[in-house]
Amino acid sequence: MALQPKSIGTPTKGFFKTQIILRILAAAFTLAAIFVLVTAKQSVVVFGIVLQARYDYTTAFRFVLGADAVVCGFSLLSVVFVCMLSRSESHVKTHFFLYLHDLFMMLVMISGCAAGTAVGYVGKFGEEKMGWFGFCDRVTKFCNQVTISMVLSYLAFFCYLAMTIMSPRKFMYKVIE
Repeated sequence: MALQPKSIGTPTKGFFKTQIILRILAAAFTLAAIFVLVTAKQSVVVFGIVLQARYDYTTAFRFVLGADAVVCGFSLLSVVFVCMLSRSESHVKTHFFLYLHDLFMMLVMISGCAAGTAVGYVGKFGEEKMGWFGFCDRVTKFCNQVTISMVLSYLAFFCYLAMTIMSPRKFMYKVIE
């Protein structure tokens, strides 16, 4: 048996349709996550003192917002690129750069999701050994909105994970018997 590079050939229309749908979904999920996170605010009175919970009070949530914005923008740009790519003859190099784009966007999303999830977990459950107490029992509306935003961000991550898994099939080797 010998391994020979598989010809890239012309990708199917189904491949491009799936790519476009996943990119549009990723853009929609991140745009919705941005909207939900930005509107996440709540004020409570504790012992006569007004306390506010807002997304921009923590750097992790600002990072999630930035990651969502970057991925949303690049997802919309890549939709245009994939549409143009589907109309022309594609080359291995072009698909490789598209794969690198998808891989980078997936990494940006998972890093933002990880940061937001870590802070959200501490906000909900606290960290007893450090003396930090959870605050989500006092600002439930805020915590629920942040949770929804994080779920939307994770959905965008899964879209890019699917694209990252899907794309390398163009570079696979087939076994010649």
